[in-house]
Order: sequence, then structure tokens, then C-alpha cells
Amino acid sequence: MKKIFLFVLLSFCFSFRFFAQESVIPSIDPNAPDLKFETELLDYGTIDYDANGLREFKFTNIGKSPLTITSVTGECGCTATTIDGKPGWPQEPILPGKGGVIKVKYDTKREGRFEKNVTVTSNSKFSSKKIRIKGEIKLKPQTPAGN
Repeated sequence: MKKIFLFVLLSFCFSFRFFAQESVIPSIDPNAPDLKFETELLDYGTIDYDANGLREFKFTNIGKSPLTITSVTGECGCTATTIDGKPGWPQEPILPGKGGVIKVKYDTKREGRFEKNVTVTSNSKFSSKKIRIKGEIKLKPQTPAGN
């Protein structure tokens, strides 16, 4: 009985070996575009309440084929990536060695410190890249009483 049990157990173990799936690690195309930012963190510093919240991230395609940015999204409604109704990033492919800018606008009618992520989606080696903005908005100026 022990021999039969041992035989069944060994057969069971070997059958798992044959049916086990190999993990597949996607290979990265060596000719794929590659997005390189001058900086991945834009620091607004300390700015006035209701100041101009528009900033630009400069980037270069350091890959070997054209880069296409498909979307840029802020993590909340306080961070806009669409400026004046138009996308704040290049709509045409960026050739290898060429660059562009991604425009981001923070709502500066929010007092206090902030730190927000912006996600860039493209056809680069890594399809999703997070860049960040941070800073501090001064308190809203008080209007004098009686005016």
C-alpha cells in the first residue's frame, strides 16, 4: 500500500512539472522610443495665491524610433494637463533626438503645500511614466473691512 501511495504521489508531482506554465517576461524592444525628462520634479517654490500655475516639463526622445504621447493626466482636478481646451503635450510624433514640452497647470486658488503626480502615457519602453509637481501657495490676501 505504501508503494502504491508513493507511486501516485510521485506521479502527481511530475505531472505538475509538465503542466506548470513558465513565467513570461516581456522583452523590451531595443529600438523603442525612450522618454527622458530634464527633471521629473517641478518645484513651484512658494508662490502667491491665484498666481500663474502654468509650468512646463521639457523632454527628449532618446530612443531609436518616433515617440507618441497618447495621454497626460493629473491625479486630481487641481492639476490640469489640457490648457485652453487643447492638450498640453505634443500631438505629433517626436523623432529620435528631438524634444518637446508637457504643460501642466496647478490651481493656485488652493492655499497650502501641494505635491501631485502627473502620469504620461506613451509608446516608449515603459508605457507609463510619473512626473511630479510640488510647491506652496501663500494664504489668500484679506480684503480690508469696510471696502
